[in-house]
Amino acid sequence: MIYRVGDVLRISCPFTPTVVTGVDEAYVSVRWPWWEIDPDAEGVRWNGEVDLGRADPDELYMTDPASPRLAPGDTCRVGIPARIIHVIEVHEYEPPQETGWLPRPSLSLLVLRVGEAPDVAAEFQGTSIEPDGGVPFTLELLFRPYAFLEVGDDAADAAGRAGRFDGPWTWTAYDGAGGVPAWPLALLIGGADPTAVAAATATGSHEAEVTRWRRAAGLQDDAQSR
Repeated sequence: MIYRVGDVLRISCPFTPTVVTGVDEAYVSVRWPWWEIDPDAEGVRWNGEVDLGRADPDELYMTDPASPRLAPGDTCRVGIPARIIHVIEVHEYEPPQETGWLPRPSLSLLVLRVGEAPDVAAEFQGTSIEPDGGVPFTLELLFRPYAFLEVGDDAADAAGRAGRFDGPWTWTAYDGAGGVPAWPLALLIGGADPTAVAAATATGSHEAEVTRWRRAAGLQDDAQSR
């Protein structure tokens, strides 16, 4: 699957047995059951453990039993209960990224929990996941804004303005003016189906599409979208 900014996904990961290697006020450390140490990594050494935030609201993974009941040497399970996230960044790596563990990921997604809006002023926000990085995620696409267009497509809006679609929140009008496209849209060139674009935008608006996305992502009406 090709992921895009704006995708609303349901993520889960089977709970898998492991061992607790350390506990402090902030983290519980566990032997990570899905990765292997990369013997060929240069300048990156990984000890086979992962620290999970005990009170971090962005932490996707959970332990069973819960971390307050765990001590070093305990056995537990680690996984992700089914929950909804949305994608705010997509990064591809060629060659795959050297992380210190195997497999080396070639794709990472920066995601937010349902109900959390992107904050352009935040220096750090979100959690990174690697769909091809060895963890047996299940990722189900629940909603994709502007699913009828492909990134890089050119389209004309109802006002006759031509622009390039670079993602659901990035419309680059060739006349240099700002604003969002007025529906309906007509595909000029690109990989999308012209009939599907016309049909999908025959009713509605850019603002209505944003509202649909916000509803799927669990955002409040007063939350700021991109």
